[in-house]
Order: sequence, then C-alpha cells, then structure tokens
Amino acid sequence: MKTDRLLVLGFVFFFLLLSCRAESGPGGRSAERPLFEAELLFPPEPVHNHSSSIVECSNGSLLVCWYRGSGERTADDVAVLGSRKEKNQKNWSRPFRMADTPRYPDTNPILFIDPQKKLWLIYSTVLDNQWQSALLKYKTSTNYLRPGPPLWSDGDLIHVTPDAAFAPQVERAAAAMADSLPSPKLKAELEGIRKRASNKLYQRIGWMPRVHMLALGPRHWILPLYSDGFDFSIMAITTDGGSTWEAGGPMIGMGNVQPSLVRKKDGTLAAYMRDNGPPPNRIPCSESKDEGRTWSEVRDLPIPNSGASIEIVSLRSGAWALAYNDLEEGRYRLAVALSEDEGRTWPWKRYVERDPTPAEDPKAFRGSYHYPSLLEASDGSIHLTYSYYPKEGQTIKHARFNEAWIRQAGRPDPSPK
Repeated sequence: MKTDRLLVLGFVFFFLLLSCRAESGPGGRSAERPLFEAELLFPPEPVHNHSSSIVECSNGSLLVCWYRGSGERTADDVAVLGSRKEKNQKNWSRPFRMADTPRYPDTNPILFIDPQKKLWLIYSTVLDNQWQSALLKYKTSTNYLRPGPPLWSDGDLIHVTPDAAFAPQVERAAAAMADSLPSPKLKAELEGIRKRASNKLYQRIGWMPRVHMLALGPRHWILPLYSDGFDFSIMAITTDGGSTWEAGGPMIGMGNVQPSLVRKKDGTLAAYMRDNGPPPNRIPCSESKDEGRTWSEVRDLPIPNSGASIEIVSLRSGAWALAYNDLEEGRYRLAVALSEDEGRTWPWKRYVERDPTPAEDPKAFRGSYHYPSLLEASDGSIHLTYSYYPKEGQTIKHARFNEAWIRQAGRPDPSPK
C-alpha cells in the first residue's frame, strides 16, 4: 500500500511538473493568461492634460507625469503634474506638481530611472508660446519613493549643441528633397528649414523630448529629441551619466519627429517616429550603427500614422511592442502591436481604444486617444498611459495588459473605456 501511495504521489508530482513547464514562458515567467485592465488617473477636466510618461519604481509603484494647463500655445499657466499608484493598489494618488516655471509653459515631460536608480524628469520650458523657443531642462531625485512629488536634489538646462557638420547636412538633404515635394507651400517650408539650419540660436534651442530615454550602459544613455522649428529629430548622447551631452547627427526629413528608440540584437538602433509630413502618412524610420551618432536616410514604413506620437519598446521575451494610432487621419483608435522579427512584420494587433470610423457610423462621437507611453514592468506586464479625450473633457488613462492579450488578435475586442 505504501508503495502504491508513493507511485500515485510520484505521478501527481510528475504531471504537476509537466504542467508548470508547459506554462513556462519567455524568461522563465509563468505562462500568460490574457490580462487587460484600465482606469483613469483622475476624472476628465475642461483644461488641457497631455503627453504622459510612466516609470516603475524599485518598490513596484508606478509614477506618471504629464503637463496640464490652459494651452501652451496661448497661456503661461502650464505645469508638469504627477501621480502615483502604489503596488497592489487600485487607485492613483491625487495629482501633484512636479515642475512649474512661473509665467512660462512647462511641457513634454518624460521620466527615466537610470541604472543607478536615480529618477530623471526631463521637460521643455517654452519661452514665447512657440515650440521652437523651448529650453530643455531636467530635475533629478534619489528620494522619490515618498508620497507626493519627488524630493528634487538637482536640476539645470541640457545644452544640445549640433556640430559644424549640422548646417551642411541640412543643406544637402534639403537640396535632395526639394524636387520631390508636391506643393509650393512645402517647398517654402523646406527653404525656411534650410535657412534656420545655419542660425546658431535655432540650432541650440527648440529641442524637445517626448518618449523615454534608452540606456545602452550604466552611464551611456540616449535622449531622443525633436524640433518643431526643423521638423526633424536628433539624439542627445551622454557617456558620463548625464554630466555632459553631445548631439548626434540629424535625421532629416519633412516631419519625422518624436523618435522612439529600440535596439536590435546586433546592436543597431532603430528610431520609429511620428509623421508630420505630407501624405500618405506612415511611421518614418531611421537606423544607426554607431549608437546614435549618425543615421540612415529616413524611410516610411508601411504602418499608418495620423501625425500622432508613438512609442516602441523591446520586451524581455524578445518581441517588440508598438503603441500607435493606426490611422492616416484622426486619433480615435489606439492600437498595440507585436513583432517577433525586429519590426519586419507585425502579425498581432489589439485596440486599447477604438471608436467607429466615419464609414461605420457617420454620426458617432470620435474621441482622441493618443501620445502613448509604454513600459514593461518587472512582473512582465505591459503598462501604457496616454492622453484620453472623451466627450466629458481631458484626462490621462492607464492600461495594464500582457502579451497574451495582444496575441488574442482576431477575437472581439473588449472595447475598454
């Protein structure tokens, strides 16, 4: 009898072990069952709430920032706010102030926790309500796990100084693009960019962040930047943990802005960008073989973009996740897609938000769900914050999901609201 019990226990243990192995996923994580949950950080407001950024802190809490005010193009009451969600809690804290330059708009904030566990807040202060006048600023904190705003210990400007090759590079690119532009208006815009490229003031101000920094090493990081004055992108690179910065070469095009970086297995950097240029609107891409110092010619990918920000991240499973508005016009659909071949194909796509198209329902309300900030947390779940504009006003929304949920593409969407 004892032998029979031992045999039964042995079979039970064996099948449990097989079950655990069958459920073992990439990186040793448990197999994922589809997960999706979402909530607002705060109720919709009549004022502008926009451009969020999310990080996970070492204690498992989430910290989000965004900017809020009456409108940065016309008003000076715009400040950077933040909110926290403690681990295992359902609700976000009441918004608190993270940065506020009196009588100036503070905009486009991003958060970054460096390999030394220091928190960085990087943002732009706009001098005359025109984006091309922005100053690039930062604050740092080592005391940010406390309730409320981080206790800032340092802060200053980040000076972005393109080298002497910048103006000739823009000149050559402008000459190459001029004949292919379809309208006199675009040719005039290109001529303005060419003239500004030789102006030191335009070269050195107006650079703004939008998406997370990328750490290549303990003190080697890349800060993606773009300029409305030039309508293209550049990288700020530090190899000493943010003490000094150098400017990489420009990625020149007509409207390739707000770059998001992902690193391939061979070390190549790929920059996926928002398309502010002439139609058809597609996500532009450029690649760098030298860690962001020089970039390939900007090309359009076969992925729609409605002139709205995107973010791409490399997951620990090896897949890439891309959050974007998969439209050529409008921001009423927000999708997350997965690629297992470093961006060559994107076979899985799920909608985080999806309102009816005009063809589906001409009279339906179509909101705006855009400017995603994407993060893979330590537990393997994926977090997304974005500007959420329903009928009632404007707020920031947070969604938490996993790869298994995205891979359910083809099944009916839960239409989370």
